[in-house]
Amino acid sequence: MTLANAQGHGAHVADVLIHESSGWCGGWVARMPEAGFTVNVQNVSGDTLNAAKEASGLPGDLWACHTASVSGYTVEGHVPVSEITRLLNERPAALGIATPGMPTGSPGMENGDELEAYDVMLVNLDGGAEVYASYPGS
Repeated sequence: MTLANAQGHGAHVADVLIHESSGWCGGWVARMPEAGFTVNVQNVSGDTLNAAKEASGLPGDLWACHTASVSGYTVEGHVPVSEITRLLNERPAALGIATPGMPTGSPGMENGDELEAYDVMLVNLDGGAEVYASYPGS
C-alpha cells in the first residue's frame, strides 16, 4: 500500500535538493515514487545546498548528501521511506528526520551484502535530536 492510498488522498510531494555532482542520491530518489510520493529534484551547487541545510535548522552534524522537504518536514540524507511514512503518519512536533552521512546499506547506498549500522534521528523544534529508528549492521 502506498502512502497516498493509506491516507486516502493524493501523494505527498518531496522537493529534493541534490549536489550537482552527486552520484549516490538517485537510488534513494527512485524509491520515493514507488512509495507514492511525487518527487521534484533540483541539482544545485554546494553553496545552494548548504544554504538550504542551514535554513532547515538541522544541526550540521546530522547533514548528509541531499536534503528534501516533505509536507513541512526536512528529510536529510538516505532515510528509509518507511521512516518518512511513519513521520507523516505520526506528525510529531519536529523539524524533520535525518540519516547523517552516507551509511553503506542505507537506501541508495547499497553495496552487496555490506550493511553499516546507522540511526535515523528525529530533530526536535529546538534542534535537539533523538533516535527515531535504528538499523543494524552486518
